Amino acid sequence: MVAEQLPDDIREFTDYLRGLLARLDPRGGWCAVFWQRDADGMRACLDGREPPPWDVLEALLQDLAALYGAGAAGAEAAHARSLHTAALAAHDARPGARETLTGRLGVMLREQEYAADRRARLSRRLASAATREQADALRLDLARVHDDHRRATARCAEITARVEALDRAPRRHGGPSPAYDWGGAEPVSPGEAPAPTAPVPEQRRRRRGGARFAGAADEGTGPVAVPPAAVPGPPAPGTGTSPRRTPRGARFAGAAEQEAPAPGPEPSADAVDRREAGRLVAALARLRREGRGGEAHALLIETAYGPAARFPLLADEMRRAGLDADWATLLWEAAGSLPAERLAATAEALTEAGRGEDGQRFLRQGVVRPAEEIGRAVLALDARARHRELRALLDACVRMRTPEQAARTAAPDPRRLVPLLLAAARDVSDERHWDLLHALRVAGFAA
Repeated sequence: MVAEQLPDDIREFTDYLRGLLARLDPRGGWCAVFWQRDADGMRACLDGREPPPWDVLEALLQDLAALYGAGAAGAEAAHARSLHTAALAAHDARPGARETLTGRLGVMLREQEYAADRRARLSRRLASAATREQADALRLDLARVHDDHRRATARCAEITARVEALDRAPRRHGGPSPAYDWGGAEPVSPGEAPAPTAPVPEQRRRRRGGARFAGAADEGTGPVAVPPAAVPGPPAPGTGTSPRRTPRGARFAGAAEQEAPAPGPEPSADAVDRREAGRLVAALARLRREGRGGEAHALLIETAYGPAARFPLLADEMRRAGLDADWATLLWEAAGSLPAERLAATAEALTEAGRGEDGQRFLRQGVVRPAEEIGRAVLALDARARHRELRALLDACVRMRTPEQAARTAAPDPRRLVPLLLAAARDVSDERHWDLLHALRVAGFAA
């Protein structure tokens, strides 16, 4: 497609992207990673044929920060986000956009499941490593696959939001658009700016993701250069961060290591959550003011793993601070990464605090997790008689996933889940009901 044929919003974004890349070193940082992993995908973005996911653009802004300082990148972040949002809307206004997005969501869900499974296998191998060399290699692989999972989760959330926007404003549908295969690890903060690239140890073989931005390298490729700071130390269970690292940078708002205070009266859980919510939001607001977007995103990822009772408090604090966009991002991160039982508990906490809309939206976004986890979350909600949240999650499941994927949701308990799934599909349309019924029969679940 030539530039003259591009819609204004897409042309304006591609012009900006070309200008940004012209200021970066194509042989170093994230720019080099993306060109090496998927040159075709980069060219498609520069031609206006496909928009990159936001995390790709954010990573390029981190390259800019490494070369010209955090202030230069911070001054551009809001402008880049605005242009990117407008370009996405223009792409999604085209015929066939919804089908293209749901197809890509399916690919990203599979990539997310694959990364989670590989992370579990690597963790088991690390526990039985015989030598230090083996353990170091496994830690490196574990860090990379953890980053793959985070990136897939973020992209599932972005695609889900785009499909929801289309559902609020129905458009014509048509065929799919080309797919590419980009990858890379989780972006790093300008405190950890990417240095000139260096080869990492032997790249483990993994399956081909089959779609652009899937976070997977082609099977059989050789070593891939990545910014060295993207490879963390040995991950602590469930965090992906090293237990021996001194707290500093974005995730701890630059706090220096201090002596522990003398023991005092044990504060209540509510007081602890309120104090922690205030601290996190203050740190986030400071990072946003300073234009340190990568570090702010890292802090949001950590916050997503907090207690369920803290989420309503965070919502209040973030909205008072004018961080509504960050609140939405926090919900996406938590919905895609929390275990199924935590998903239900967090939704309940939001609903009971008078944030029913947030609770239902959180559950709808929870559809970007493996199908069987959705089934277990539905069972947990049903056991607690949380019917409103249950219906919101099932509605998202049958709308956003293919009938075959939705049918897999019934696996944990077909007797209880099949009727619930079919009822949700019937509320969408007769066609969706019959498609799901057929998929359930093919999967071997009696309807």
